[in-house]
Amino acid sequence: MSGPAAQQRFDLPDIDAFTAPYWQAAAEGRLLVRRCRAEGCGAVHHYPREFCPHCWSADVDWEEADGRATLYTWSVVHRNDLPPFAARVPYAAAVVELAEGPRMMTEVTDCPPEALRTGMALRVAFRPVDAALTAPTAPTAPGDGDAKGAKGAKGMEGMEGGEGARPLLVPVFRPAGE
Repeated sequence: MSGPAAQQRFDLPDIDAFTAPYWQAAAEGRLLVRRCRAEGCGAVHHYPREFCPHCWSADVDWEEADGRATLYTWSVVHRNDLPPFAARVPYAAAVVELAEGPRMMTEVTDCPPEALRTGMALRVAFRPVDAALTAPTAPTAPGDGDAKGAKGAKGMEGMEGGEGARPLLVPVFRPAGE
C-alpha cells in the first residue's frame, strides 16, 4: 500500500479542547479521571465525559488518579495488521479497574502474557505514541477553552513539536513494583 492511506494511524487519540487537559497531564506522567461534584453523588468515571454517567450532573471536574489498578480482564493480541500495531504483537489489550473505581481500557506492558492474572496489582506508566507528536499546550488565555494543538491527533494538526513541547504519551499499565 502506498500514498496517504499507507500513513494512516489507528492508535492516535482524537484530542479536542475538552480532552486536552487529560493529554497535557499524561505528557507530565499524570493520569486524570473525572469526579462528579453533585451533592450525594461524587462518582468517579473514565472515559472522560462532560457529565456524570451515574447522576447526569454536569458538575464534574478533572482529578488526578493515584495510578494504581488491578487487572480485570485481558486478551493477548497475536495478529493486528493495522499500523502501527503489527510491530507490537503480541501485546495484552486489557481492562483495568482503577483504585478510584472506574474501569479503563489500556495495554499491559512489561509482563509476559503467561504471567497475567485477574486481580493482579498494576501501576500506570506512559508510553510515547510517536516522537514527532506532542501533547497540546495550555489554553492561550483564561477562558479561551481551546488548547493549542488540540485540533485532534488523528489529523495531527498542531501536534508537531515546538519549543517546550512535551511528547504525546498514552497511559499503559505494568505490574506493580516494577
